[in-house]
Amino acid sequence: MLNVRRLLLLTEATERGSLTAAAEALGMTTSAASQQMSLLEQEAGQPLIERLPRGVRPTPAGAALAERGQAIRRELRAAQADLDSFTALDQGTLRLGSFPTASASLLPLALTRFRRRHAGIRIEVRAGVLAQLREMLHTGEVEQGLLWDYEWNRLDDPALALTHLLDDPTVLVVPADSPLRTRPSVRLGDLADQEWIIRADNHPVADVLRRSCRQAGFEPRIAYSSHDYQEAQAMVAAGLGIALAPRLALTSRRSDVRLLPFASGVQAPTRRILLARAAARPATPPAQAMARVLRTVAQRFTVSDLQRAQLGAVRRG
Repeated sequence: MLNVRRLLLLTEATERGSLTAAAEALGMTTSAASQQMSLLEQEAGQPLIERLPRGVRPTPAGAALAERGQAIRRELRAAQADLDSFTALDQGTLRLGSFPTASASLLPLALTRFRRRHAGIRIEVRAGVLAQLREMLHTGEVEQGLLWDYEWNRLDDPALALTHLLDDPTVLVVPADSPLRTRPSVRLGDLADQEWIIRADNHPVADVLRRSCRQAGFEPRIAYSSHDYQEAQAMVAAGLGIALAPRLALTSRRSDVRLLPFASGVQAPTRRILLARAAARPATPPAQAMARVLRTVAQRFTVSDLQRAQLGAVRRG
């Protein structure tokens, strides 16, 4: 098979009429260019250029090959342009995995900012529970995934590279007229006589509630098992009970409930929100850009932001 770089040398020499000029165009010395041309003629089995007193001209075989070389050069330049456009984030696809809480809080703002800056990148988002998201990352179905963990079930997976985006504390959800909202601070041990709204289907937050209450010395009395956080808020607003929930799950808070932080000494569970990718696969430019956007957006969901935007309603109410 003919050597492509030598074929491009022939093309340049034919167009420029000079092996020296072709060598300069390709970043070669004239001596190296002469050697490479001789090797190409050996590969072709016949002369490809005629050396003149001033410059060179192609033989008929050389002219035919040079014409092919022009087409190859166009394709190579187009290929490089494609690669450059991916690096410049002008085109491509980014596949993300996410879980419902992140999809309703962090992700929309991140997607909006990303699309504003990189409109040529197509984004696909696939939802799942934690085990499903990890499998998607391992198989390459998604390039990046938003994951979470608690202290008692830390993600320990050497196949994943993890970036900690933020801590998501647990808060107490009570009716807007609850006497609890007037307390300067809330402790779990003071809530033993309360009825509770819990997440159904062995949801991780149900485990958080039971662990927290048992650590405080009591078993929670369950009044209702909800299937999403909006349903849980509705049952709390109706006075059926109170609930625990991660802060990010309540970015769309009903006006008839209040969110109460726990007293500083209370070990309320806090989950980590993580950005993950397969450790064995280098992050693509779109993935790197999305990671930067997510880190910036995560700063808007700090505890201080929550206190200003949501918990401030406790004092006003």
